[in-house]
Amino acid sequence: MRREKDPPTLSPERHVVLVTPEIHWNTGNIGRTCLGVGATLHLVRPLGFSLESRQVKRAGLDYWERVAVKVWENFDAFCQGMAPEAAEVALFSKKASRVFWEMPARRRMFLIFGSETGGLPEAIVSRYPQACYRIPMTTAIRSLNLSTAAGIALYESLRAFQPLGFER
Repeated sequence: MRREKDPPTLSPERHVVLVTPEIHWNTGNIGRTCLGVGATLHLVRPLGFSLESRQVKRAGLDYWERVAVKVWENFDAFCQGMAPEAAEVALFSKKASRVFWEMPARRRMFLIFGSETGGLPEAIVSRYPQACYRIPMTTAIRSLNLSTAAGIALYESLRAFQPLGFER
């Protein structure tokens, strides 16, 4: 199957968007992963924790201060501020029918995840119905940890752009 993509010679721009994240450990871990690949972390309120919390910083280790984090009051403010095109958006939900390795490899991408307990709100899913993906798993578990899912999706979104300054 041929994947739609921009030329891999361009440096990728990645954005991980967490809509109403609830668990500080996940956000800290995702922030550390974002720093590791040069991605921006976007947090859409309400947050289930304070960004000043020791736990967020501990999960991000001593890297947290260098993570590029933007906090948005709501998803509409995020969309107005960042103006993602529909082809640049990938939503992640265990209810999606398409698997994550089918997502396009675009130069600029926004990987959007919902909260740990509620997932993505239907209003966001209905805004981008053709951009929903899932990470396959057995029925032995309900879901993957949010930071695990974000890491899988982020690295998959970068695969077509290798090698671009990452160690092998």
